[in-house]
Amino acid sequence: MVNVAVMQEKIRVVESKRDALVRLLEQPDIGTLRIDVNQALEELDDLIDEFKQTFPEEENASN
Repeated sequence: MVNVAVMQEKIRVVESKRDALVRLLEQPDIGTLRIDVNQALEELDDLIDEFKQTFPEEENASN
């Protein structure tokens, strides 16, 4: 069983890496890779949202 604090830290790491995908999406010369990057961003956002819905008290406790 995974500790909630460990999952919370991993989600923070994933959130920090999201900016790299956003910067990549802004590049004009990525061609069809844009589709994959956009899909990755959507799935990443869904994952983060689901985590926050599942553990709302954990998010508030860390603030």
